[in-house]
Amino acid sequence: MLLLRLYARRDRVTAPLWIAVLGLMPALQVVSIKDLYSSPDQLARFARTTANSPALLAMYGPVFSSALGSIGTWKAGAMYAAIAIAAILTVIRHTRVEEETGRAELVGSTSVGRFAGLTAALLLTFGAATVAGIACALSLVAASLPLAGSVAWGCALAASGIGWGAVAAVAAQLSDSARTTRTIAFGALGAAFALRAVGDAGNGVLSWLSPLGWCLQVRSFADERWWVFVLLAAFATAATASAYWLRDRRDLGAGLFADRPGKPQAGPALSGLMGLAWRLQRGSMITWGVGFALYGLLIGGAVNSVSGMLGDSATIKNAVTSLGGSVDLTKSFIGYAVAMLAAAAAAFSISSVLRLAEEERSGRAELILSAASRYRHLGAHVLFAVVGPAVALGLSGLGIGVVWGATTHDLAGKVAESLAAVAVQLPAVWVVTAIALLLYGAVPRFAALAWAALSVMILVLLVGSLGTFPQYVMDLVPFVHPPKLPGASFDAVPLVWLTLIAVLIAAAGSVAFRRRDLR
Repeated sequence: MLLLRLYARRDRVTAPLWIAVLGLMPALQVVSIKDLYSSPDQLARFARTTANSPALLAMYGPVFSSALGSIGTWKAGAMYAAIAIAAILTVIRHTRVEEETGRAELVGSTSVGRFAGLTAALLLTFGAATVAGIACALSLVAASLPLAGSVAWGCALAASGIGWGAVAAVAAQLSDSARTTRTIAFGALGAAFALRAVGDAGNGVLSWLSPLGWCLQVRSFADERWWVFVLLAAFATAATASAYWLRDRRDLGAGLFADRPGKPQAGPALSGLMGLAWRLQRGSMITWGVGFALYGLLIGGAVNSVSGMLGDSATIKNAVTSLGGSVDLTKSFIGYAVAMLAAAAAAFSISSVLRLAEEERSGRAELILSAASRYRHLGAHVLFAVVGPAVALGLSGLGIGVVWGATTHDLAGKVAESLAAVAVQLPAVWVVTAIALLLYGAVPRFAALAWAALSVMILVLLVGSLGTFPQYVMDLVPFVHPPKLPGASFDAVPLVWLTLIAVLIAAAGSVAFRRRDLR
């Protein structure tokens, strides 16, 4: 119980944040859909168009009915993966990271049981996922949706968090490195998403091999399949039991899989601070890059379905054109999709910056700084936080342009337009990078608040398109300001201002890091 209280205190900011975001986002999606699609005919047309688009099915899954609840929560199905990510990070932070830093050994020297740390981490994660599910169900009911569907959706959300938290507990037993543990857990999540995406775009068989697919197959608001929760419960139970079984068969601080011995001498690419930063960042860069490229291909494939999804509603078209900056619905759709990709690239950037905090907590930064300047150490990681999102966005733009160009027989032109659309988003991404750097440099204990800032920006961006927020609130979101290519005209002024703001904030963060003591 004391360990649970300790872990809850350490997560007193991050846990309520992701509970609130995941619990309220589906209801906000429903509210936005309700404002856009005011008639049953429009909802039915949306459902028919979606069912005929393999790219949309792969991205978000199937729409099982034309009811408001089913369509309103369709895109919110991504929350099943989002809560899985939150659960994985929470479990690993309180299990493998504790062992890697040596804190678990200190706690273990007291009168605590062998499984106390694992149990506390799972109780915290399972409890937070359950609260998120309850909040989701209540918010959906408050949005005037049927009780049964709302409860089913909230239970599926909680089940996803619980199941993937248990998977993270299994991964934490396999390696003595937190980084490798995350790779294993996220690799399993990526495989589950791929199975779900390929299955939903095809005949649906492969979706039944994925826990993410099971969450969708509950069919909330469409004659709910309550028996699917048996599969989700069995998945979570088996993973939890496996984690305890594996924990009982390894030493504290060790993993079941021994690390491979490294080469006697490092190659030129791994020498110096830049080589070390590349070694630490390359895994995430490759993973994010592949994910962005695949998502770009899916967006390009969904372009031809836009008109059918939107129908003939003036309200819908006005909302899309306000987001995309053009009366051309196809180009507006791409502009909106690129803005969302930019927000995802900002998340990539934040994770790269916060790698510095992990190095500092582990004590490795102290060893590095005994032989190198702080600015060089900082600059090596910030370089990847700046370049990494640019590469990822470039790959997504290439994917969009290739598929879009192939369907319009204008490959070179559409690739150029798509690359320009993602390029203008980079200054907005760098503003978020700079905010993360400032938090790390000035108040490292609260560096994780960069995630909170990004979450608020995304919420304002999504909901503000419907006129919910005044303009001065929208102006606080950097992703609002870049020119909305490919539909709008190019304007360099906001890009210059965003770049200047990013440079000033980053400089302040660098100076703060130079002047403070290491934690």
